[in-house]
Amino acid sequence: MTYAYLQLDKNSGVPLYRQLYLSIRSAVESGHLRKNDRLPSIRRLAGDLSLSCTTVESAYQQLCVEGYLRSVPQRGYFALDAKREGPARKAAPPAYRHRPLSAVRYNFGSDCVDSENIDLKIWRRNIRGALNRQDVLAAYGEHQGETELREALAAYSYGARGVVASPEQIVIGAGTQPLLSLLCGLIRSDRRTVALEEPGFTQAEQIFADCGITVLKLPCDGDGLRMDALARSGARLAYVSPSNRVRTGTGIPMSRRLELLKWAGETGGVIIEDDYNGELRYRARPVPAMQGINGGKGVVYLGSFSKLLLPSIRIGYMALTPELLERYRPRAANYNQTASKVAQFALADYIKSGQMERHLRRLRKLYGVKSEKLTRALRRAFGPKVEILLQETPLTLILTVHTEKSAGELCRLALKNGVRVQTAAGGKIRLGFAGIPLADIDDAAACLKSAWENEP
Repeated sequence: MTYAYLQLDKNSGVPLYRQLYLSIRSAVESGHLRKNDRLPSIRRLAGDLSLSCTTVESAYQQLCVEGYLRSVPQRGYFALDAKREGPARKAAPPAYRHRPLSAVRYNFGSDCVDSENIDLKIWRRNIRGALNRQDVLAAYGEHQGETELREALAAYSYGARGVVASPEQIVIGAGTQPLLSLLCGLIRSDRRTVALEEPGFTQAEQIFADCGITVLKLPCDGDGLRMDALARSGARLAYVSPSNRVRTGTGIPMSRRLELLKWAGETGGVIIEDDYNGELRYRARPVPAMQGINGGKGVVYLGSFSKLLLPSIRIGYMALTPELLERYRPRAANYNQTASKVAQFALADYIKSGQMERHLRRLRKLYGVKSEKLTRALRRAFGPKVEILLQETPLTLILTVHTEKSAGELCRLALKNGVRVQTAAGGKIRLGFAGIPLADIDDAAACLKSAWENEP
């Protein structure tokens, strides 16, 4: 018997059962095999194609599950009506080929940290300790986050940032965006407009848009979000990053923080305080969180550990206001926890053992040295051709490059020379210095100079 519709290649990296399944599926979809056409028995097809019976049976079973074939006891396998309009799908997908990426020698991306300054040995020990807790790992985690971690975070956030929150107010999640999405579901109907300082924050804006909350980008002055614009907007929700303003790289001064807290108290508004890397300030002591200044009233606090530990450890937390906590409690069991239970236990031990505090002290010193060295290297390489803005807590420098080339073209030229940089708002260039080794900074700046000045 001939099987012209079967395309099998025993030298292919695709398993034979998969090739057989795809070939028969394609024959049914194209109409080559019509409804009620009988297929060869498993034993016969295996013998004709020199395949094992297990290979044929696996393909037939999958086709039955997906509704392309039906099995009739004592009679065999028959095609069902699954003909597709238009061209049928190919029998087998093309072989996957990795696309070669440009070699990156110097990474100024803002999405990585310096692997040489990670507490990997200690972190592995904490992970092993968590994995050995078979009694708790055999069950689903707590919806709000593990109690051990919430207790540790309540103490840590108070000591490091002055956050006033009990473990019951803290909610754990896999980073800021999942937590912000959950928070949006708790916001009352009269707070469905959120005010952000220009130029905004893309990741937060996307979550607000997904949740049907209107985003207003309001003008700012030297101190931050303008209070007159906020009052006129009618918004009852404000999203701020007090430790680092996107436009200036500086924090919001205490006078404006107090004005924002007064606005929240008088209007019944809610402030969402995104304290991204707030504890990593190194040129002076970190500014206390707004949430703590107001005793936890009217402010939802968001914190994470992407630069403090590893970007791949997706754990963030938020401290809810008493009002929002009351709205959250009845529905808490309906939310699945998004952060790894193993990572939560490991992080709780890391904090309680004092390792977090010691690591934080090391990082503050390291990032201070890195930022100064990179600033000097860039000024030496480019002089007045670039303006440099330090964004301390995000661990980045924002460059205004005086050139006719666009930011996209500058990024392309840098990558061509092995240097990865990113675009920033307003046609500027972002250089993250968390991930680049200290010893590479001078060479990286020289390579960047060559990329931007030697190209026509």
